Amino acid sequence: MLPEFSNLALEELESQVNTLQLQLKEDQTMAISTEKLGNILQSFVSSTNDVQGAAVVTPDGLPLAASLPGGMDEERASAMSAAMLSLGERIGGELARGSIDRIYVEGDKGYGILTSCGEDAVFLVLANQSAKQGLLLLEIKRALSELKAVLS
Repeated sequence: MLPEFSNLALEELESQVNTLQLQLKEDQTMAISTEKLGNILQSFVSSTNDVQGAAVVTPDGLPLAASLPGGMDEERASAMSAAMLSLGERIGGELARGSIDRIYVEGDKGYGILTSCGEDAVFLVLANQSAKQGLLLLEIKRALSELKAVLS
């Protein structure tokens, strides 16, 4: 014989089941989104001349997806990207430059370009020194529209 439950206990149990079902759906959606982000990044890196790697990271510095050159630490690159964006935003405010859309780092081996990808992500692109900046920015803009569609 089954024990009797009060309506309140049943409602609480149903609420917990519904919450678990929602969490499961969110986890499945996140897994699908992460896979889609990874596919977009791999396509971007392989089809764009002079691009060596790319990543999508959270503003907190957690990697969402990455296609980085071998030997590069994904978590470290993500954390540094978020820190650079945060510092860039502070500099933009202090120097009255407004909101920051893009940050460039130019070295003797190439470029690192950080671009806002909505409120929840940052797009990092690594390109070698022979990259044509105008074409690169066009390709970044195209990739951003695909990434934002997955992230929204």
